[in-house]
Amino acid sequence: MKLGDIIITILAIISLAVGLWYLFGNSPTFEQALIILILTIQVSTVIKITQVGSRLTSLERSFSNLAKDFKESRRRK
Repeated sequence: MKLGDIIITILAIISLAVGLWYLFGNSPTFEQALIILILTIQVSTVIKITQVGSRLTSLERSFSNLAKDFKESRRRK
């Protein structure tokens, strides 16, 4: 598991625990439970966007290398 996935899992568990704590207890307010849920969603979105961005960068490098290889093979002929 990657670090980002571990952070998302931990925040999701905390969010679930606070939500259940709100439903069955009277400690956190609704707004506090909602803030933790929103924080979890935002952090997971940022982590996923970062992962997609790094994959896109890798893909762009691969395509540029492929284009260079095609140009070299055309020059050899």
